[in-house]
Amino acid sequence: MDNNIQWKVDKWLNGNYDESVKSSIREMQQHNPDELADAFYKNLEFGTGGLRGIMGIGTNRMNKYTVGMATQGYANYLKKSFDGEISVAIGHDCRNNSREFAEITANVFAANGINVFLFESLRPTPELSFTIRHLKCKGGVVCTASHNPKEYNGYKAYWDDGAQLVPPHDKNVIAEVEKIESVDDVKWSGGEKNITIIGKEMDKLYLDMVQRLSIYPEKCKEQHDLKIVYTPIHGSGIMLVPDALKQLGFDNVHIVKEQSVPDGNFPTVIYPNPEETETMSMGLKQAKELDADILLGTDPDADRVGIGVKNNKGEWILMNGNQTALLAFNYMIEARKAKGVALPNDMVIKTIVTTNMIDVIARENGVACYNVLTGFKWIASLIKLKEGKENYIVGGEESFGLMIGNEIRDKDSVSACAILCEMAAYEKSKGRSLFDKLIDLYIQYGFYKESLVSITKKGMNGAAEISAMMEQFRNNPYKTLDGIRVKELKDFQLQVGKNLINGTEWIIDLPKSNVLQFVLEDDSVISARPSGTEPKIKFYFSVNTKLIERDKFEETELQLDKKISRIIKEMGLN
Repeated sequence: MDNNIQWKVDKWLNGNYDESVKSSIREMQQHNPDELADAFYKNLEFGTGGLRGIMGIGTNRMNKYTVGMATQGYANYLKKSFDGEISVAIGHDCRNNSREFAEITANVFAANGINVFLFESLRPTPELSFTIRHLKCKGGVVCTASHNPKEYNGYKAYWDDGAQLVPPHDKNVIAEVEKIESVDDVKWSGGEKNITIIGKEMDKLYLDMVQRLSIYPEKCKEQHDLKIVYTPIHGSGIMLVPDALKQLGFDNVHIVKEQSVPDGNFPTVIYPNPEETETMSMGLKQAKELDADILLGTDPDADRVGIGVKNNKGEWILMNGNQTALLAFNYMIEARKAKGVALPNDMVIKTIVTTNMIDVIARENGVACYNVLTGFKWIASLIKLKEGKENYIVGGEESFGLMIGNEIRDKDSVSACAILCEMAAYEKSKGRSLFDKLIDLYIQYGFYKESLVSITKKGMNGAAEISAMMEQFRNNPYKTLDGIRVKELKDFQLQVGKNLINGTEWIIDLPKSNVLQFVLEDDSVISARPSGTEPKIKFYFSVNTKLIERDKFEETELQLDKKISRIIKEMGLN
């Protein structure tokens, strides 16, 4: 075994770790040395979003020791950053060990003299963001691995604005966490009096906020019997989504029973992610049986939402994240204007890999649209920068995330479910469906079609393989794709854009991020981005054309799909 790995193993065997942990390590030494090596070959990195990894024993795993050490580092930074009393809020989702990790986090903060507001049980992640802002906390943590498989857990760290950490705080917290070299550096207990349990009272405040986002509450009441099918996919959405819909006036909500009970084993799915057709299959089946108007699904920590609707043939389909986002952005722009509540300084924010159709919709309606790096912390950061000058109304990204209104700073499927159902009610009051609205938008603004290819590279060599792929694209950019010239290469790591035809360059005024974008002369966009939370590299494809009439929808969509397939094949990604 590598000397560095052996040194870490010996440190655990000889340190202040539970005897059961030491026994398990000895067992792995004897029977599974490869698994032991993977568990100790590196430290689980506290990245800019916190921790995320497979649960288990070792420095490269999510366990009580890695959670405790991360919390001690974060506590040290909070105490350096703020004078006087400091408070934090802590939440968790349904995952195995999430409650234990949340309580460990609370105990370590409390032992460091920090006041802790700990939720009594699982809650949606967006409620934590709301709570930090409402209680004027200096930070917060939610224990979740979002939509990852059941083997994973994670630890998301938040700042005083209710958003995940951004510069300089992200790097500064990482530096403090890296200073914690031993479990002996952690204050594990002794401050229990500093912990306050919260729950229902915060739920009410949060649900009232969601209700205030409604633009046409009268349409919700008028269409109160809108037939809604909802699945929380065994997650924390069950705590608030049904109540949010009920508070808006919807009384015909059907919960997918088999997926209604919170369960970190996610017994009915492989991936608890509403992006996956298999994950949403039970909901689709129930929606079809009930002849529902809309299907909603939220991930374990209830920050993502996927929706299903009937297409123009009456078949149930799942909308992708870009389609859901453009419907929501358009509604927030269009409905506010129609209701007479739009402001001249309204703005919307999307990420650089989200459909450019949103930019077109915003421009045509005289609303400012800003593009930021992937991640809602960057949306939140720009809101903070524009506060008092521009009025934020909606933000989102293609990975099934929306953030509506100004009272939270993270993606929120609870308010998204409410607004999406309001949109469905609004269209139904006009005798139409959300799919009808989608086609109308394509005719009005252009038919944009997006697709995603995600390649997983696991193990010790995975990161190196992904890095090599990015360097190949960076150093040898495509000159053409699908017979169309590549006109621009945007390198967000180098913060430089380059016109590949005439050689001109410009500065990209965004923080550094390992993302490459190829823009073709027909305005197709191909983006490559290594995931920040999983051992994956993601490729985003966006192509567009005109849609002349409704009857041409399927034919035009097929043309766009074929174009994307050709590009994927040419890049060797299929």
